[in-house]
Amino acid sequence: MQPVTCFSGKVVPLPVSDIDTDQIIPARFLKTIEKLGLGENLFNDWRYLPDGGPNPEFVLNQPRAAGGTILLAGDNFGCGSSREHAPWALLGFGFRAVISTSFADIFRNNCLKNGLLPVTVDAATLAELFDAASSDEGLEVTVDLANQTLTLPSGRGVSFPIDNFSKQCLLEGGDQLSYIQQRMAAITAYESNSADALNTLA
Repeated sequence: MQPVTCFSGKVVPLPVSDIDTDQIIPARFLKTIEKLGLGENLFNDWRYLPDGGPNPEFVLNQPRAAGGTILLAGDNFGCGSSREHAPWALLGFGFRAVISTSFADIFRNNCLKNGLLPVTVDAATLAELFDAASSDEGLEVTVDLANQTLTLPSGRGVSFPIDNFSKQCLLEGGDQLSYIQQRMAAITAYESNSADALNTLA
């Protein structure tokens, strides 16, 4: 998993609230447990016409989305059913972060476990970003996970929340399992000392 540290990225605006996971990646694409290739089906039913051709009205099919790494979305992003395929599809397209005013809890947790950073901002900041994106198709922002700040094009910095454990995993480019594996020596030493202490008491 790629470490998430400090990066600047091009913003792709999707000003729609309550986007659920079935819109992010429709259920018919959940038959696989492979992460690769799901980016092709991201927002599939909005992105493609009934004949399979690209919908020119959808933002991911427009030139402004090329090279985009930060999705700017409406409130309550990722609601609906639980599926890790949703962050897999977003990552597969090339997104590294999603900015919104709120995220569904299960979706947020799935993002954090898979290396996609959910950045929560206040409504005024989200509106500022959508306004800026409407006039600048190459709009970029900077995400600094270590300092938990989002730097807007105006230069204003905005803080965002994240729990310490998820933050550490993302900075290291790992997940819960790798976090434990990296600390096996300390765990083994603790278990050994605990066993010795119990034997002494016996």
